[in-house]
Amino acid sequence: MKISTKVQYASRALLDIAMQKGAEPVQLKDIAERQQMPLPYLEQIVKPLISAGIIKSVRGPHGGISMAKEPGHIKLSEIVEAIEGPVALVKCLDNAQNCALSGACVTQEVWSDVQKAIDGVLESITLKDLVKRHKEKAKTQSSMYYI
Repeated sequence: MKISTKVQYASRALLDIAMQKGAEPVQLKDIAERQQMPLPYLEQIVKPLISAGIIKSVRGPHGGISMAKEPGHIKLSEIVEAIEGPVALVKCLDNAQNCALSGACVTQEVWSDVQKAIDGVLESITLKDLVKRHKEKAKTQSSMYYI
């Protein structure tokens, strides 16, 4: 299993917004430039984040996007789900009726344990945690790119 580029970019874009001081909207072109991602791709990623209520769009000459919720209330699981939908490693975990062996399959139990571990990590980390980690890392790496 790989985390998609969309989820990676969404996480970086949200970190970028959360790192900005104040509640002023941030322009997408500025995020794209700082995060070295294509603007058209970022525009696609922003739409589901707005729909999920994670960020909001502000129109006008000083418009852009800003957080719709406090970073401490945005879990990584919400970001992943907004971009990719529910995380399910195998079909039988998403819907037991997808497999005739469901309930009797030992590997299903293993995949369930792996799924619980992944869900636990994604549920336990907030955008605020990422901001804190970024600041700590920036202190120790002088060559690190600063947002």
